[in-house]
Amino acid sequence: MLWDAHMPEESSMDLVRYAVRAHPDTGPGLTGRREKGKNMAKILAVDDEQMFCDLLRAVLGHHGHEVITVMSGADALEQFKRHRPHMTLLDLIMPDMNGIEVLKQIRAVDPKASVIVLTGARTDELEDQARELGVTDFLRKGLSLKSLMGTLDRVLGQSSQPAPTTPAKGPSGEPLPGDSILVVDDEPGIRDLLWQFLTGRGYRVRTAQDGVEAVAQVQQEPPRIVILDLFMPRMNGVEVLRELQRLNYMGAVIALSANKDTPLLKEMVKLGAVDSIGKPIDLKRLALVIQVVWIMNRMEQESASGNPSRQ
Repeated sequence: MLWDAHMPEESSMDLVRYAVRAHPDTGPGLTGRREKGKNMAKILAVDDEQMFCDLLRAVLGHHGHEVITVMSGADALEQFKRHRPHMTLLDLIMPDMNGIEVLKQIRAVDPKASVIVLTGARTDELEDQARELGVTDFLRKGLSLKSLMGTLDRVLGQSSQPAPTTPAKGPSGEPLPGDSILVVDDEPGIRDLLWQFLTGRGYRVRTAQDGVEAVAQVQQEPPRIVILDLFMPRMNGVEVLRELQRLNYMGAVIALSANKDTPLLKEMVKLGAVDSIGKPIDLKRLALVIQVVWIMNRMEQESASGNPSRQ
């Protein structure tokens, strides 16, 4: 499972609520806004990571598809038989029933069903079995959503626009104002680590060494996401978050903390932090959190402006 010992349960649920708020037609299970005159698909997404399900549900639903999400092989088979989706996105590694077992039973129900297998690691033996069962395609976890949408368009035989997965660019190729991530931590090593990791993934990253500097930077140019350490001199994370709220900051805040049980972390979640990441930092999980939040935040802004994304 994606949720580890560093993250309180309230935090994971807050990220789900954030996703639902950003895309009002999204909710547990079925979602999808049908766009007039467009041929939409019914898609079954199967993954034991809740956050990945939320990401797929929100992005594919934003493109007008009807999306069913489940987190186990048994539920996948039940929903497949009930809904007969146009496409199934199937995680290969799951605890109760792996993707191969699910695929075998899907093939027994419908030998020609379109199934794309999702995998997060090299699993050559399982992938060979999937090929023998006639899987439609493979996509690696950590894939760009552009690749996902391109594969779906090809398989479904329709044209859709991919969802944005990297910062928007202006006419000159420079990042647009506000499309940045602000990393706030009093440890230089953490700031350097996150700066290198996130800039390497195409994000524009700024750093602040304490809460006072962070508030000043937000006032100067509000970032899309603030990654905020909980324990810092002069202003702790809760005090910074309260000040950001006073300034009507509309971006997302991700909390960093080495202690999941501290009352301060719980207070940050109550104040609206969309997620919390433990220390030492799981960079792969952080990347997925940022990808979810980035897309949700952009969709929320576009919904408010009445200008749906076509990037």
